[in-house]
Amino acid sequence: QVQLVESGGGLVQPGESLRLSCAASGIIFNNYTINWYRQAPGKQRELIAVVTGGGVTDYARPVKGRFTISRDNAKNTAVLQMNSLRLEDTAIYYCEATYLNTHLWGQGTQVTVSS
Repeated sequence: QVQLVESGGGLVQPGESLRLSCAASGIIFNNYTINWYRQAPGKQRELIAVVTGGGVTDYARPVKGRFTISRDNAKNTAVLQMNSLRLEDTAIYYCEATYLNTHLWGQGTQVTVSS
């Protein structure tokens, strides 16, 4: 069965950290670029981090220096390490796996940053 499953969301205070995971099944994982998106209430979904199959990474400006994306191809898993979280990081976080014309999405995981 082809699927992506995110986990690791939760409620944290500003300045704290969270680690999100994206577990893939049913695909040749290392062929796929993994993207992390987030969507805050009332806002469009935004791309925040990318890791290619070869491990090349890129980040959106709001998260650069605070978030780290990585992947373990042997475990078919990608991770988004989020440090120094801010109130404005509150959103539903989604992972997407892309390869050629294939786009797979997970169900999303809620991250809430609140004092």
